[in-house]
Formats: sequence, C-alpha cells, structure tokens
Amino acid sequence: MTEQTSQLTFLEKVVARSGLETTNEAQRAANVVFRLLRDMMTNKESNQIERDLRNNAPEAEQEAIDLWQDYNVMVGFFSRISPLKPLHIRPGTFLLRLREEGTLPEGVAPEQVAQAVFAATKEILPQERNQQVAEVLPGEIRHLWEQA
Repeated sequence: MTEQTSQLTFLEKVVARSGLETTNEAQRAANVVFRLLRDMMTNKESNQIERDLRNNAPEAEQEAIDLWQDYNVMVGFFSRISPLKPLHIRPGTFLLRLREEGTLPEGVAPEQVAQAVFAATKEILPQERNQQVAEVLPGEIRHLWEQA
C-alpha cells in the first residue's frame, strides 16, 4: 500500500486501481464482487469476514462493512438463506456477472475491477482470512485475488 492510497476511502482505492471514474461506479462493482464472494462461502465464513472488516477497517474505510453486508436489504437477506451450501461460480460467470450487474463502463475490464476490489479488501483483512478467501475462489478469479 502506498502513502497515497493509505489515506483514501475504500471506494476511492477501487476507483484509483480499476479504471472506473466515480465512487458510484466503484460502489456498484464492489457490491457485485462482494455478493459473488459471499455466494461462494458458507455463512460462517462470510460472517467472519464481516467481523474482520469491522475490527480492522480504518475509519476512512468503514464503507467496506456496509458494502459487504449489501445495501440492498433483500439481496442481503437472500444471500444469507440461499443457497444452503456455497455456490460454485466459474471464472467466466464471475466476470460476466461483474460486467453486467456492475454495469461496468465500456472499455473497463472486469478483471481489473475485481482485482481493485480484491486489493482494497485484502488491505483490511488479516493474512489468514486472505488465504481462506483464496481457497474458495476458482481458477482465474483466485489468481486475480492472489495478484491483488
């Protein structure tokens, strides 16, 4: 983490690393990335990440907690009750959903956006949790997480 990015909010970090232009774009993208991550985890794993974000996020990055929970109450609710086990989401599906649901602007690569969200998240989470997240991710998505 550079001196410059250490003073930014979570969403500003995503903007700075992603090719997105606004924090609104970054918020939409982060919501989708976090939704996909939660869907690939057990509720226990997801709850632990939420606790880690609460315990470790600097004041300027507290928005990451709300993003993890999902601003959309219904989406957050259904994310908790369905599925009963983690989903197996293929890398192509992950990136397609990020592009479409995150309404990424033309010319902004979903890989770059995912990596930006991952990097900002990894700065907050403890190393052991970062490793646990990597273990649930498939192929190319895991590679993006590890490179972030």
